[in-house]
Amino acid sequence: MNIRDENAGQTIQMISFSVGAEEYGIDIQTVREVIRNHRITPLPRAPSFLKGVINLRGGVIPIVDLRERFGFDDKESTNESRVIVVEIGGKPVGMVVDSVSHVLRIATSQIEEAPDWVGGLTNAYVRGIVRVEEKLVVLLNIDSLLTGAELQEIARSQKTPEPVADRT
Repeated sequence: MNIRDENAGQTIQMISFSVGAEEYGIDIQTVREVIRNHRITPLPRAPSFLKGVINLRGGVIPIVDLRERFGFDDKESTNESRVIVVEIGGKPVGMVVDSVSHVLRIATSQIEEAPDWVGGLTNAYVRGIVRVEEKLVVLLNIDSLLTGAELQEIARSQKTPEPVADRT
């Protein structure tokens, strides 16, 4: 079924952001907040795209680097870099992006299916393509950004080891 037919006449709000030279968007209902980069604490034995965790108002939030996740070249953070905190699998996850552009209101009829020839990214993460003025915005399916196994691996890497008993 075509994405346009599923929700004919409806609109969604999406937040647009850049990773590399590309513009992406996610449904704003999945976004908890957008924050400036925090000090990230690396985790041992974590997947390469998981940069570590941050403490956000007393909660520990895993941080995924979308550049790494999408296979782009590494880049230093800038003043424009942001962390978009979303909910994936019922848990908060931060996504490092190069910049956040703005919030767009789009009709679901504007969402075109992603072409099959785009490659692995399309099959795994892309919900559709939206034309905004002269550019294309790739609308991501945030729920497929991490697999169930990856979410479990992140949860395992966040657990602190049991303290070793003092034998003195």
